[in-house]
Amino acid sequence: MSKEQKPFAPHKSKIGGQALIEGVMMKGAFTGAMACRLPDGTIDVETWDLPAKKAWYRKVPLIRGVYSFVFSMVDGYRCLMKSAEKQMTEEETEEEDESPSKFEQWLDAHFTEKTVEVIMGVFMVISLVITFGAFFFLPKWVVNLIPLLTVNRVVRSFAEGIIKIAIFVGYMAVTSLMKDIRRIYEYHGAEHKTIACFEAGLPLTVENVKKQIRLHPRCGTSFIFLTLFISILVMCLVPFTVPWQRFLCSILLLPLTVGCSFEAIQFAGRHDNWFTKILSFPGLQLQRITTKEPSDSQIEIAIAAMTPCIPEDQEDDQW
Repeated sequence: MSKEQKPFAPHKSKIGGQALIEGVMMKGAFTGAMACRLPDGTIDVETWDLPAKKAWYRKVPLIRGVYSFVFSMVDGYRCLMKSAEKQMTEEETEEEDESPSKFEQWLDAHFTEKTVEVIMGVFMVISLVITFGAFFFLPKWVVNLIPLLTVNRVVRSFAEGIIKIAIFVGYMAVTSLMKDIRRIYEYHGAEHKTIACFEAGLPLTVENVKKQIRLHPRCGTSFIFLTLFISILVMCLVPFTVPWQRFLCSILLLPLTVGCSFEAIQFAGRHDNWFTKILSFPGLQLQRITTKEPSDSQIEIAIAAMTPCIPEDQEDDQW
């Protein structure tokens, strides 16, 4: 019996995913897959095997959260770049290969290939530093300018956290107005609805998927919000008041914050009670920004990505 036909009882699935450019990536217990709609309208599906046996650092609480976060970032970026490449026609690829930009020509003329790689790596690091500075340092600097918010470290920490959350929500809201980003958010909705359909024990058809809710407690949006909220609680324990000292502490404590957030979101994904509903509520509301209702065509892509990730035995997909 094929995976498309094999019935699974309603359950909490391990399968998770990510929206790509005109596509969706899914990862199950043993298999990862990405499906993309190519420029000619066909669906391209790529699969890969995942490690069957978990290493020790994928089992230890807190540590597994840091590993999962880093691995998801790297793997997600790889799939995102690959999905972008799949949108290029052969003619566009040939033109890009034949017509390097003036900047690329200048680099090739003045530096070796290895030097260029180092320069590009430095540029990437600098951009990350600027991003971290704007997100982690700016709120601390702003709060330090307002005496009313510096009366004690609890008030200071909550004020810094609220500013960070405001920056995050504002960024999500602004990007959702961009046509290309909105399409990614639609694929994000297709990913969530497909997982919800599978967890409900229904066959993966477009009609069944369309009926599902597009919000899911294990979403990356919820994870980021939990990380921001937990960082407020963690920073309440930091006695320093100088902005750069608090900035340094927030960076050093980031692994602990990420680890705690991972455990919290995993707990929310496994259980359904009043506590997890409260825990998940803010992140679910933010998903109204980062997920949009998908089209039938986008749902087909999400189903194509998920189907190879469904294990033969339901026991392998239980929390």
